[in-house]
Amino acid sequence: MNFLKLTKNELYLISAITGFFIGLIVLTFYLLNYYESPEPISLDVRKGAALTEIIDTLYNLGIVPNKTNMKIAAWVSGTDNKLKAGHYEIPNGLNYLQLCDLLSKGIPLPQKLVTIQEGIWQEKLAQLLHKEMGISVKEFMKLSRDKKFIRSLGLKNVNYLEGFLLPNTYYFYKGSSAKDILKKLSRKMQQIFSDANVVKRMKVLHMNEKQVLTLASIIDGESNRVEEFKRISGVYHNRLMRGMLLQADPTIQYIVRHRRRKVNKIYYKDLEIDSPYNTYKYRGLPPGPINNPGKDAIMAALYPEKNNYLYFVADGSGGHVFSKTMSQHLRNVQSYRGWRNSRRYN
Repeated sequence: MNFLKLTKNELYLISAITGFFIGLIVLTFYLLNYYESPEPISLDVRKGAALTEIIDTLYNLGIVPNKTNMKIAAWVSGTDNKLKAGHYEIPNGLNYLQLCDLLSKGIPLPQKLVTIQEGIWQEKLAQLLHKEMGISVKEFMKLSRDKKFIRSLGLKNVNYLEGFLLPNTYYFYKGSSAKDILKKLSRKMQQIFSDANVVKRMKVLHMNEKQVLTLASIIDGESNRVEEFKRISGVYHNRLMRGMLLQADPTIQYIVRHRRRKVNKIYYKDLEIDSPYNTYKYRGLPPGPINNPGKDAIMAALYPEKNNYLYFVADGSGGHVFSKTMSQHLRNVQSYRGWRNSRRYN
């Protein structure tokens, strides 16, 4: 095109069109985006997340109003393959290019490694998180019984979060709230039960998630030896099928842990406590989990060892001796008591 031959009107038209597109670019990519939620909004970008996944998250959180504009901005700024994984606190009023710059150059919040023991009691978990993360014990325990919050986690017919939080070793972002941590632990537990094989197995056993977790918590409370879990599970499945009392000591420890400091030793009077959790008085599983079981115990509850054992007792070395008959069990109990008494007087 020969610009020397253009008329003034044509030049004005070209200038107007050029100005329009420049203005459109400025409005699209430099105009500040404001969200209505309280600021800042927390954003988690997982390692290996695709650009479309990150943009979908930004859009769903209300941080950006248009996904196409965000994609173009990332391409224009050359950051489409440079967005970094991590946890970000997104301030209000960023334009698309500023957001791209933040996610490509911003420093994610520091994280802390915390190990949560399998079979941990809810109160102990609250104390651990207070020590490691500065979480309020009172707030943590209050949220654990907050029905509205529990429902927001997608849990139905659950009145207390104990048992529905998965123990493991986690990285938590410093500054995480009690809600943040409870959501993460609950989400990790729900991932186990969303597995198609687990869903199928529960149908075979005629058990629901709460029942599996309740049995798993008893198994986790019985032994520290993972290799025993499936055998112990087999014993309890056998007793349930026969309509026998479970007579599980961990359920008694659950009852008395709020009544006295030392719960390792169980007294005969404890067995008479009238509680739905007393498996020496009431048949079947107790109303709910008695601790937060780990994945090994959950898998043991789902896939018990096939055996004919109905009883077991401690062997004095951290493990257990299993038996099929009451007479055999009583002999094993006598042997254990003899071992215990010998240690007392030595």
